[in-house]
Amino acid sequence: MTLIKSISGIRGTIGGNVGDNLTPIDAVKFSSAYGTWIKQQRQKDNYKVVVGRDARISGEMIQNLVMNTLVGLGIHVVDLGLSTTPTVEIAVPMEHADGGIILTASHNPKQWNALKLLNAKGEFLSAAEGQHILDIAESDNMQFAEVDSLGKITKNDAYIDMHIDEVLNLPLVNKKAIEKANFKVVVDGVNSTGGIAIPRLLDRLGVHAVKLYCTPNGEFPHNPEPLKEHLNDLSQMVVKERADFGIVVDPDVDRLAFVCEDGEMFGEEYTLVACADYVLSQTPGNTVSNMSSSRALRDVTESHVQTYEASAVGEVNVVELMKKNNAIIGGEGNGGIIYPELHYGRDALVGVALFLSLLADKKIKVSELRASYPSYFMSKKKIELTPSLDVDAILEAMKNSYINENITTIDGVKIDFAENWVHLRKSNTEPIIRIYTEAKSQEQADALADRIIEEIKEVANI
Repeated sequence: MTLIKSISGIRGTIGGNVGDNLTPIDAVKFSSAYGTWIKQQRQKDNYKVVVGRDARISGEMIQNLVMNTLVGLGIHVVDLGLSTTPTVEIAVPMEHADGGIILTASHNPKQWNALKLLNAKGEFLSAAEGQHILDIAESDNMQFAEVDSLGKITKNDAYIDMHIDEVLNLPLVNKKAIEKANFKVVVDGVNSTGGIAIPRLLDRLGVHAVKLYCTPNGEFPHNPEPLKEHLNDLSQMVVKERADFGIVVDPDVDRLAFVCEDGEMFGEEYTLVACADYVLSQTPGNTVSNMSSSRALRDVTESHVQTYEASAVGEVNVVELMKKNNAIIGGEGNGGIIYPELHYGRDALVGVALFLSLLADKKIKVSELRASYPSYFMSKKKIELTPSLDVDAILEAMKNSYINENITTIDGVKIDFAENWVHLRKSNTEPIIRIYTEAKSQEQADALADRIIEEIKEVANI
């Protein structure tokens, strides 16, 4: 069982020992540190934090602990109840709040939960801010409010609908064309809040939604990460229902993947590629994804005579580079769409609306759309090292081995070859090196990864 304290939030498994798992004591400790940080940002009479959760079994317990801890600090809480990560992100600035907390462990199994922390813009904290909160938690230097200054909890369950309103108001969401296309779509909500939000969005767009695992009870019917090996039921249902395609999201609805009408995967990496293709066809601008995402986004961006750039891995890093480059769309290859016209956060709802607009515009099958994009295949492997080995030295040696290639070192070592690439990153939590490769066939991607692993072993003398 595990408790992981990082700059991006606190996540762990429910139960067990304090400090080793996400126990009630740990939930109170870290929400106290976050609330203390909120109050340090500026001196004012009233503070407000938005709190929402996915449908995990532990969600209600953790949310009550977190909200009442904030109340004890004298902070007012807007309780969204069952919500999505992007919905909370949108609600923070709409509420003029000082921050937000999303209670979700994203794609992790049901025994996990987490506190994802937002700033007053509804965006994830910087590394420095996250570290400061961890420092506060360890210092125990937290002062709570006296009885007449306690915060209050206000419930507001309208924000999913308000989120949908914001999506439908976007100029590039072609509601009329989508309604006219008369789409039929199967939705796998993995029994979490995507089962609330996605069918409701589709209904507003005039799309017939067939619900699969859309009861938000937290009993995940399969591994909640939206990967091919977990989606057999969705693929079969799409074919059985003769649907135009299938939609699957993760439990907190910031990752999005599609299944083609023939039951084959559209490819999680290609969610962003397709949405960017549509946005770029309507409005010129730059794009950004992280260094471990598919080269297909670069190719599609350049086909529209625009500029693509890669950031370090992590949503905060993608957003930072998007702002710097004035990118009009970006995200991550795990199916995370960031569309700044709405907000700077991964958002499956806006991804669905943009994808439907693209399909309504092109009037082709989803499998035909997928075939129209450059075809790449990825391999994701890792090599375990002994704790005594110097991972930085190993990565430096690998960089020097390919010094004549196109190399990027902002996040580990990425080597861009003419026909493929490899990205080597060390883990922050365990002695391993992650090896991501991409090539024009699965065999080539796997072979490149295996070759690099052997070279690492040779360099490390293992």
